[in-house]
Amino acid sequence: MNQTNKLEDFKVNVKIKLAVLWTSVMFCYIYEDYFELYVPKKVERIISGEDFLSSPKTLFAGALMLIIPALMIFLSILLKPKLSRLFNIIFGALYTALMLWIASNYSDKWLIFAVVFAIVESIITSIIVWYAWKWPRQSQLTL
Repeated sequence: MNQTNKLEDFKVNVKIKLAVLWTSVMFCYIYEDYFELYVPKKVERIISGEDFLSSPKTLFAGALMLIIPALMIFLSILLKPKLSRLFNIIFGALYTALMLWIASNYSDKWLIFAVVFAIVESIITSIIVWYAWKWPRQSQLTL
């Protein structure tokens, strides 16, 4: 009898990996927005309408920005591989660029945490693009 101390592992389907990565991105977005409420005067600016997201247009843009990753969680699982791959590459690349742009435009010393979140989010979305790009091909054996 041969015993081993190796832990059991199994191959995770790329669709599940992509859905989990999009879920991680969403958690980062939510936590960053939550922590931003602790920035001095932030809540007062939101209530008074002075904040960036105080107009209907910017609220709509902000909502759309969060709707797409939320939808990608289940679209990564439900869509056919070809379409899922395409959407993950497009939206993963778009959100990577967006988060890097956002990270480069923070200047308030209180928002250094937001820069860290944006960098982590861009790393996760880059991994999404990588997994989608390297999507395993089905082998066709002909006899």
